[in-house]
Amino acid sequence: MLTSYDVSSLVIDRLCDQAGRQDATVACFYFDFAARKEQSPTSMLSSLLKQLVYGLEEIPMEISLAYQGQKSAIGGRELQLADIVKMMQSTASQKPTFICIDALDECVVRDRVKVLDSLNQVLQGSPSTRVFVTGRPDIEAEVRKRLSGRVKTLRITPRRDDIISYLHSRLDEDTMPDAMDSSLKADILRKIPDDVSER
Repeated sequence: MLTSYDVSSLVIDRLCDQAGRQDATVACFYFDFAARKEQSPTSMLSSLLKQLVYGLEEIPMEISLAYQGQKSAIGGRELQLADIVKMMQSTASQKPTFICIDALDECVVRDRVKVLDSLNQVLQGSPSTRVFVTGRPDIEAEVRKRLSGRVKTLRITPRRDDIISYLHSRLDEDTMPDAMDSSLKADILRKIPDDVSER
């Protein structure tokens, strides 16, 4: 059974394969629920910007100057979100760009608004940029709204048989098989597929 991470990995691998042939750039970011505090909009977009710059033959002067200014500030300071967005617009407009974001639903809601609004600004300043996002269905309306309707949705839902097959494989890998009797195993194989199928 494919997870959103698996789907993202497949998409990113395919885009990276094509990027070299088409002189395009690919940047990706994976949100992690356990790392929510560290994954601010500024750090997330900075990570994407670094990847975009890495795909260029030379670093644009405005980015070099911004980072030098940041280092020379007393104690150093982070670039501001608006500055990062402008640099992403400039960098992404130099060649076809693909930005992939996995598990956007794991991003804190207030931060997600800033991330989506920033991505929308990048898209407006760089029409050849494409954004690929995975997340649970409950963020679809927010993504559509924040990205100004420039969204195509593909829902990937597991079939009941896929879920059962996945559960069988995981239960067979159990390192403590004596901890589970046949009744518990039967309950797992009945209850989980029903719960997942209802979503």
